[in-house]
Amino acid sequence: MKIVSTGIYYALAFLAGAGVVAWLAGPWFAAPLVLLAVFCLNFFRDPDREIPAGPVAVAPADGKVLAVQPETPTRTRVSIFLNVFDVHVNRTPIGGRIDKVEYKRGRFLVASKEACSTDNEQNVVTVTGDGSTIVFKQIAGLIARRIIFTKHPGDTVAAGERIGLMRFGSRMDVLFGPEWEISVRAGERVAAGSSIIARRLDRR
Repeated sequence: MKIVSTGIYYALAFLAGAGVVAWLAGPWFAAPLVLLAVFCLNFFRDPDREIPAGPVAVAPADGKVLAVQPETPTRTRVSIFLNVFDVHVNRTPIGGRIDKVEYKRGRFLVASKEACSTDNEQNVVTVTGDGSTIVFKQIAGLIARRIIFTKHPGDTVAAGERIGLMRFGSRMDVLFGPEWEISVRAGERVAAGSSIIARRLDRR
């Protein structure tokens, strides 16, 4: 299992602290720090995923689908909530060219709240590929206050490619145009890169 380097650094720091506490106060007092180190390794895991082929869009994050609803007259929004036990490495829903990346400052409401889609701090990414443009958002939550995005405008990405991560609980929204048919419903769980969340209506 791959681990994001950030998780390894956190785990090593907690283990170092555990060693000091164990030496000064005894091993039982160091146990919480050891548990935190294990938590960090689990939180920052980065499993490989089998990316489905074809005219489909994949989930950009692991988590639970909170909502599938109209965002504008021509856009449908799929919202995914990530809890602290989900994989937090993010992936692009479709392959194509990154047209725009816009970071918006905002609030830090609980990521499961509907207002998060517009009010919270977020990174908004626009990707165009195969004649379709979609927008997806990395949205910070109550705990997640560090959004990492590793790509740049003009970069070409493959469907399901890793594009960043969010630390701790957070949310991702994907906005689809009318050429897409949504394949998931609220309440379903999805896996980043491998779960199909939409299919092209004009590419069958």
